Amino acid sequence: MGLASLLVWVMAVSPQSAHAQGDGPRTHWKEMLTDTNIVNLTYLHGSGNVNPLDPAYSMLMGVDADFSADLSLVGYSRSFSLFDRTAMASVLWPVGELQADTTAGMITTSDSARGFGDPIFQFDVNLIGAPAMRGIPDLLRYEPKFTMDFVASLAIPIGEYDGDSSANIGQNRWYGRVGFPMMYNLGEWVPGRRTTLEFLPAVWFFGDNDDFLGDNAETDPLFQLEGHLTRDFTEKFWGSLDAVYYTGGESTIGALTTTELGDLGVGFTFGYEINENMMLTAGYTVTTSDGMDDLDLGMFRINLVTGWHNLIEGMQRLAR
Repeated sequence: MGLASLLVWVMAVSPQSAHAQGDGPRTHWKEMLTDTNIVNLTYLHGSGNVNPLDPAYSMLMGVDADFSADLSLVGYSRSFSLFDRTAMASVLWPVGELQADTTAGMITTSDSARGFGDPIFQFDVNLIGAPAMRGIPDLLRYEPKFTMDFVASLAIPIGEYDGDSSANIGQNRWYGRVGFPMMYNLGEWVPGRRTTLEFLPAVWFFGDNDDFLGDNAETDPLFQLEGHLTRDFTEKFWGSLDAVYYTGGESTIGALTTTELGDLGVGFTFGYEINENMMLTAGYTVTTSDGMDDLDLGMFRINLVTGWHNLIEGMQRLAR
């Protein structure tokens, strides 16, 4: 295995998103050296009957809504060793614009917002799998069968917010999640032949929003189960079949309650190695709604990941 392949192994993972639409496939793989640096740039386009930027996906009963959002996320991650396990700390900061048309009775309201959203901090540590990898020999010996992590995310409510508008980039409340990403290796762990089955059960928790259209908004915990079947087509190109299920998350807004979620989203993702330092992924997920009270949401995502490690960068310079 050459240095280029090793570096792709090192940088292939990075949190693409920390919203309830899912993290994406191969996000929580742990075949990386400690002290790896990762920068990712993500573009999201979402549209549907809820605010795509609100992970609670709150739907007001009796209100017909049409949202459209374009969002960019800039993220930085760094891996390290924690009790001889591979861990990663990350920060994501969204910025973008959102438009909303809502109809209640005979009244239609149009709102829009533009600016920075709530920064999201994430911590991820491997619980079951190989010990932390500190050198090239550790990477060469890495061949997982089953891995499980613990992940926790927390959003800081400092994003752009207007309590009189239904369109907001920020959410004016604390929210976060805890989850346990799992990965099963179904075949040979060789680039070009890897097949994995991945699951991420997670629970989202929400603080109160004391200024939601003049009322207080409280939201129950939301359970999310994300799954992916991924397969290498070549050494540089891979794909995934994706699914995510949501349940719970009922909100009380003043004297009103929102629809409790019980919805399934399905989609696909493709990934391509541009060079030894860059990987590009693109995917689409849409809910399988069949009624006006169901979640109706489509999400398109493009993610560019750049990674580097001083050891491998130094070895590459010596090899030139």
